[in-house]
Amino acid sequence: MLRKWFSAPEEEIAPEATPARNGSPDPMREHGSHREEAAARQSGPPAPVQPQSPPGRYSSFEQIYQSVTNKLPRIPYNILKVAEMMHSSHLNAMSTDAKRCSLLMALEAAGVAVEDVLQDAVTRQKALTEYEEAQKSRLKSFEQSKTDENAKIQAELEKATKAYMARIQANLDEIAREQDTFRAWQKSKHQECDRLTEAAEYCVPQGNGMGVTSLASVLERATQ
Repeated sequence: MLRKWFSAPEEEIAPEATPARNGSPDPMREHGSHREEAAARQSGPPAPVQPQSPPGRYSSFEQIYQSVTNKLPRIPYNILKVAEMMHSSHLNAMSTDAKRCSLLMALEAAGVAVEDVLQDAVTRQKALTEYEEAQKSRLKSFEQSKTDENAKIQAELEKATKAYMARIQANLDEIAREQDTFRAWQKSKHQECDRLTEAAEYCVPQGNGMGVTSLASVLERATQ
């Protein structure tokens, strides 16, 4: 009867440790950061965020298998060796049944039980699956952290945009006020010119026109 090669090893693979970040916030440094942020809002847009590296490189299959070395059967021919044997050039011309017979003969000659080879395969596949699940969890955490960072950047961008739009609108309002002031001055200027022309009219002989239209016409009458 075969051994329990369908069962998983009792021990679990220890999850990959994540180094903790040491240190506590510095009040003086935090105060300085607030002042720098205020200055940045006055002088221009915030500096671009430098891209960070992805979660990390993935371990090779050999490295993953080494993490469960103590759980693998102590046999000269493991499942990796069997896979190598089945792709040997010496067996290429053989049928599937002939390859199977050759493999069983080799295992029997080496004193290797078939169930030990199968248990080796199960242990390695379980190690790969657990590593994959750990990397999925790691990638999910990485994606969430970047999503949160993007949301924060978006909020900062909207806040900065709102502040800049307010400054633009303030400039437009100042332009409009200056234009209104200038037009009011122009109106007063026209009234003042009319007053000067009216006064100048009394200084020259009466003309034939119905009225004085400009100071120039008054001066022209004065030279006649």
